[in-house]
Amino acid sequence: MACDEALLETAPLRGWTVLRFYSWTQAAASFGYFQKYAEVERITLLRPLVRRPTGGGLVPHDADWTYSLAFPPTDAWYSLNAVQSYQRVHEWIQAAFLKLAVVTELATCCRKALPGQCFAGSEKFDVLWNGRKIAGAAQRRTRNGLLIQGSVQPPPIKITRADWEQAMCDAARLNFGISWIDLEPEAPFVERIDELINKTYSQSGYNRRR
Repeated sequence: MACDEALLETAPLRGWTVLRFYSWTQAAASFGYFQKYAEVERITLLRPLVRRPTGGGLVPHDADWTYSLAFPPTDAWYSLNAVQSYQRVHEWIQAAFLKLAVVTELATCCRKALPGQCFAGSEKFDVLWNGRKIAGAAQRRTRNGLLIQGSVQPPPIKITRADWEQAMCDAARLNFGISWIDLEPEAPFVERIDELINKTYSQSGYNRRR
């Protein structure tokens, strides 16, 4: 979470978009910036709980594939509204799965679930596999840029996370004309991540603030 927030903060200085894949060292759950901690605490047994810098609902991180995208204000994606960017990122994920011979669809309407449980129901443009939601995302837009944090609950078929990550990069090259380079974080960026970890995301006061 700290790394994603730092990517958003530094997006104008960087001037180009970052796609970040990351995983979890233990089962955990993240919840939306505007959710109430006491409510989240009641609806999941997963611990630890961490408040995301983006909105959305409760997301379990015990077997999912997580990613983030940080766009600077100069990127055309930044000018999209929230619905448009949500649709586009899930079209991208859909294209990546298709490269792996996995056919998915985008939800055309909402399916209600218990409050705050992201993957129990679905929103319009969520990615569905056999009618079940397998990908959702949350967003935050500031004057520094646009941050999208997404989670993919992989379908129970024989594809690896590495295959999916490569398919995501390949689909972006084909669909958006993107050329990827490795990110080499500079010392001030790493220091900012450490600061956010120590002063924000590791603090129970931050996670319980609502």
